[in-house]
Amino acid sequence: MPGAIAVVEDDPALRRVLVRGLEAADFQVVWAVRDGASALGQVAAIAARPDALVLDLGLPDMDGMDVVSALRDRGVEAPVLVLTARDALPDRLRCFARGADDYLTKPFAFAELAARLDVLVRRRRPDAGGNAIALDPLRFRLGSGGTAVPLSPTEYRLLATLLVRRGEVVRRETLVCSAWPAGAIVRENTLDSYVTRLRRALRRAAVDARLDTVRGIGYRLH
Repeated sequence: MPGAIAVVEDDPALRRVLVRGLEAADFQVVWAVRDGASALGQVAAIAARPDALVLDLGLPDMDGMDVVSALRDRGVEAPVLVLTARDALPDRLRCFARGADDYLTKPFAFAELAARLDVLVRRRRPDAGGNAIALDPLRFRLGSGGTAVPLSPTEYRLLATLLVRRGEVVRRETLVCSAWPAGAIVRENTLDSYVTRLRRALRRAAVDARLDTVRGIGYRLH
C-alpha cells in the first residue's frame, strides 16, 4: 500500500472526492477533517499520525499556512502537500518557508496528486536509498544516492505518473492527460520523444529502473 494519508479540506464535496480518489489509488485515508483545529487535534494522537497530509489553505478557522507551522512546531515530520487555488509565486514561497513539502494548484489532475503523494511518502521510508528512484518535486530533479539529474516539468510529471503505477501498463492517453494541460494537442511522436528523454535521464541517474514500450498501448516502468 502506498501510504496512510490525512486530508484537511473544508469543502465537503471535494473532501469526499479526495477520499474516494486516494482510496482508489490504494492509499489508506486515516482521517479527513474540515478545519485546522480538527487536524491539529488528530495529529496530537500519535496513533493517528499519517505518512503524509493533503492540506487546503482556505480553511474556515485558520489559514492553512498556520496549520503547517503548528504541525512543525509540534514535531510532526510527515510531509504536507498544500492544495489550493492560490497560484501566485509569493504564496508558494511562503508555504515552503513555513514547512510545506509540495504545492499543487486547483484544478488539478488526480493522477498528479497521487504521484506527488507517492513520492513524498516513499522519500521518508528508510529503504528509499541506494539506487532507488527519488524525485524532488520542488526542483524537478531525478536522483539516486548522490546523483541528481534535472528534468523539465513535463518530464517530471510523466515520470511521477509512471512511478505511482510502477509495474503496470500506463496508457498513452493517461500519460498525456497527466503531463500536459487539458485541451493541449500532443502529437504521438511528442510523447515518444519525452519518453526517450526519460530513459536517458534514468540511465544518467543510474537508478534501478527500466522503461519499456508496450506497443499500441503505452509504457511500463519496471
